[in-house]
Amino acid sequence: MGRRGRKRQLDLETEYWKLLQSGVGTVAACKLLGIGRKTGYRWRAENGGLPPARLAESARSGRYLSLLERQRIATLRERGIGVREIARRLGRSPSTISRELRRHQRPHDRGIYDGDLAHARAREGLRRPRRPLLAREPELRQIVQDKLREEWSPAQIAAHLRETYPNRPAWHLCHETIYQALYHGGKGGLSRALTKRLRTGRPLRKRRRTPIARSPRYIAPGRLIDARPAVVEARTRIGDWEGDLIVGRSSRSAIGTLVDRRTGYLRLVHLPDGHSAERLRLAMLPVLTDLPAQARRTLTWDQGSEMACHHLLEDYFADGIFFAPPATPWLRGTNENTNGLLRQYFPKGSDLRVYTLTDLQAVEQRLNGRPRKRLAWHSPARVMEAELAG
Repeated sequence: MGRRGRKRQLDLETEYWKLLQSGVGTVAACKLLGIGRKTGYRWRAENGGLPPARLAESARSGRYLSLLERQRIATLRERGIGVREIARRLGRSPSTISRELRRHQRPHDRGIYDGDLAHARAREGLRRPRRPLLAREPELRQIVQDKLREEWSPAQIAAHLRETYPNRPAWHLCHETIYQALYHGGKGGLSRALTKRLRTGRPLRKRRRTPIARSPRYIAPGRLIDARPAVVEARTRIGDWEGDLIVGRSSRSAIGTLVDRRTGYLRLVHLPDGHSAERLRLAMLPVLTDLPAQARRTLTWDQGSEMACHHLLEDYFADGIFFAPPATPWLRGTNENTNGLLRQYFPKGSDLRVYTLTDLQAVEQRLNGRPRKRLAWHSPARVMEAELAG
């Protein structure tokens, strides 16, 4: 009796593909299902990177014709019904039906449209087996590689190709095409070693999560910025603060920053022992108690885990603490701008634990004493003092 092949784990394989379709990566999906990475890669290879037909139909976007629609087109064509009437019955554009008949019929079909066969041809077309342009054009590939060695970004290279070779539209690459050739080039693509010439220098592309894919960070739910009093947007009063962390090398050290929206007045939070939620809370207490009550109305932060103890700081702000949605730094623009200024004194990649409380106070005084154009060339310290006196 011959050796049996691998037993198909259809239920597990179905869950694997559903995770991939929801945006989870291959390695993460394998970990969640308790299977090896090689198994996941094998399932992808067996299907050419596409979900099996039994899953593809259920997950198919309504933008594309389904198997059932193609079968209906075949039936209606057999009855002699025209393109426009078929489109009306299917709720599709006549051009969609016309394009479908033109794309998925072959001369040897003798004018007969077969729905099942057309659907198989459509799925095969999704595999895009052709070689990438950079693999087919050695001269173009050499130009791109030379510019990458000069540390040009893919966007700069794409603009250069359009300007330098206006009469060669086939060479007008999108910057994403260059990124794909770098990270997934394969045979004839760009050398992976050139990723060191990019701004990030990453050998692998960093996977980005969508904001809705983030898991809740706080036990006590935080209020989003939509619930913040409207007066905060006007910047007409003091006491509306924006906060964040600037982090050091490998995120092992940090300094807390608090900036008043009205005046740009800055307070720094010393975190010599780490920036966990509890350490940040304890370090913020002396800073907050040093501020008068009229200068403590709201605090807006991003959704970093360091603010997990936000409910224990609520009492220090008359109108409460609020959180900006993930990936929206422009909603805390005052703080983001100030953090950029602080990098002159606390460079990226440095160990921020070497700075003492005295060092932080010296930087505070320097920035708070600097005149600002938006304050009619008065300093934040002067405007804050005037507001408190008034």
